[in-house]
Amino acid sequence: MSVAAQVAIVMAVLLVILLVMGVPIGVSIGLSSAISMICMLPGNIAFATSAQRLFAGTNSFSLVAIPFFILAGNIMNNGGIAIRLVNCAKVISGRMPGPLAQTNVVANMLFGAISGSGAAAAAAIGGTIGPLEKKDGYDPNYAAAVNVASAPVGMLIPPSNTMIVFATVAGSVSISALFMAGYIPGLIWGIGIMIFAGITAKRLGYQDKEKLTFTVALKTFLEGIPSLLLIVIVIGGILGGIFTATEGSAIAVVYATILSLIYRSISIKDIPRIVADSAKMTGTITFMIGLSSIMSWAMAFTGIPDMIAEAVLGITTNKIIIFLLINVVLLVVGTFMDPTPAILIFTPIFLPICVSLGMNPVHFGIMLCYNLSVGTITPPVGTILFTGCKVGGVTIESVIKFLLPYFAIIIVGLLLVTYIPQISLFIPSVLGLIE
Repeated sequence: MSVAAQVAIVMAVLLVILLVMGVPIGVSIGLSSAISMICMLPGNIAFATSAQRLFAGTNSFSLVAIPFFILAGNIMNNGGIAIRLVNCAKVISGRMPGPLAQTNVVANMLFGAISGSGAAAAAAIGGTIGPLEKKDGYDPNYAAAVNVASAPVGMLIPPSNTMIVFATVAGSVSISALFMAGYIPGLIWGIGIMIFAGITAKRLGYQDKEKLTFTVALKTFLEGIPSLLLIVIVIGGILGGIFTATEGSAIAVVYATILSLIYRSISIKDIPRIVADSAKMTGTITFMIGLSSIMSWAMAFTGIPDMIAEAVLGITTNKIIIFLLINVVLLVVGTFMDPTPAILIFTPIFLPICVSLGMNPVHFGIMLCYNLSVGTITPPVGTILFTGCKVGGVTIESVIKFLLPYFAIIIVGLLLVTYIPQISLFIPSVLGLIE
């Protein structure tokens, strides 16, 4: 066995041991990477290279968009925008069976599309609609399951922080193309949840008790237009070449702040607290990105991606089976690892394999983000699952059985996204963002 292979094994084993011990994932990545580099290089060179990679990994203009989108999401979460989106969603969902549950799904799609955060959507929308559902006699486990299952859609419908992270790691992938590629997969996920939620609601007898007149519906929709305009301004500006995704994220902060102040849902004195909360979230993500850059360099130096590619291709050359194996690995990884570190670790491993089999990098990015979004609603690490259960006042054990059918629907959507490239590539192709 070559020295590089031995070092690769040391790094992988150390990472697993540290994660099992409960060491924070960023520290686990950094320690396993640094120790593996010491095994390969003289101490002074290993430490110097680690420091260089730590700073190089975070030295990207595109990454500046992440703290701004996080800040914009937190401002909206505190700024009264959620309730207006819920009211708009009521108009959009109409008189479907289980109208409040359908409203929950549509509102999660809208709020997630604006804030880019599934956890924020689960908290803001679930916290707003949950009491209304309880009042109307909805089973709290059913309501929580619908909220949890639909909240990750915001990670696919742009703007999406996970897509920005992927674009940074992948190198030459256009953020604009990724943003546009997420729309149809996001709609497939959301509509699938709505269909099953409606079937279940009809069986349980959750029918519309409140009739909206045209005048009320029109007034409600008009009140929500300023909030919805944020999507149009940010995405339209990026596509029109008026500003970059990073500049668009800053505009989102300014717009959300002005709108929240107009609504009088936040005051000037609330802003320092919101900025501090956003800074904490940003610091965690940036720390992991920097440490993962060390791991990426170490993996490339030891040839780990090539070894894994050879191992996978040694099993089969059938790309259908290879894509299925990659999906299975990512689904398992997503159950105990957040999307950001998983993207940072597995993109350098799986992207070259998929590209060599003819998959467009944009298509791979959407498949990866879709896949890892599933992990946010599965135990033991699922942040959206925990958030949704806490907001809904239910236990994970009681809500899981309600979630199982939704998992099946989401997995079917994942297979469609994986094996039908045009689901992801159609809109970017029409807009000329990819060849």
